[in-house]
Amino acid sequence: MLTQKIEKSGEFNVNGISFDEFRNTILKDYRIAVESRAASILGRKEVLTGKAKFGIFGDGKEVVQIAKAKSFKKGDFRSGYYRDQTFMFALGMSTIQEYFAQLYAHADLQEEPASGGRQMNCHFATRSIDEKGEWKNLTEMYNSSADTSPTACQMARMLGLAHASKIYRENKSLQEFKKFSNHGNEVVFGMIGDASTSEGVFWETINAAGVLK
Repeated sequence: MLTQKIEKSGEFNVNGISFDEFRNTILKDYRIAVESRAASILGRKEVLTGKAKFGIFGDGKEVVQIAKAKSFKKGDFRSGYYRDQTFMFALGMSTIQEYFAQLYAHADLQEEPASGGRQMNCHFATRSIDEKGEWKNLTEMYNSSADTSPTACQMARMLGLAHASKIYRENKSLQEFKKFSNHGNEVVFGMIGDASTSEGVFWETINAAGVLK
């Protein structure tokens, strides 16, 4: 009923988008969340039935990761952990097919571009160098540092990436290298679980961030 009234009145407008645009965005987000949850459930079944050796899954974190993806811009970096699958799906940095290729340790980089089956599943990465060995323009793509397994280890990488942006912002002589930084204006995004905040590297990173400002 409310939907019908909004469509007839034509008054619905949120941040300059129409009702149809708003509806399509909601449906797209809902689809991503549902598909990501289904991938987690199926992945668990594959592990429990012995078809995959080991699995980590991100069910229960879909909505917050879709919201985070909406603030992520090209040039930004992710330094996340092994439950970021919905975030990666939302930005197109990974697909469900690649997700399962990683679960089964597929060694073909075309099928599993994060690590060619060398990492556990949900250990994401984007490639900063192309097939010819040349640097890509990192300011024109969504970037993800390569995940590693120890809990809270993403914090130190996140600090390093943020510090690099600060150096690019403050050192004018570096600003000619336009493929790596947009004058230091990019942001690094991190995710961490409650238990990992008890790790030493978490507190060391918080301390170093304060020292480095």
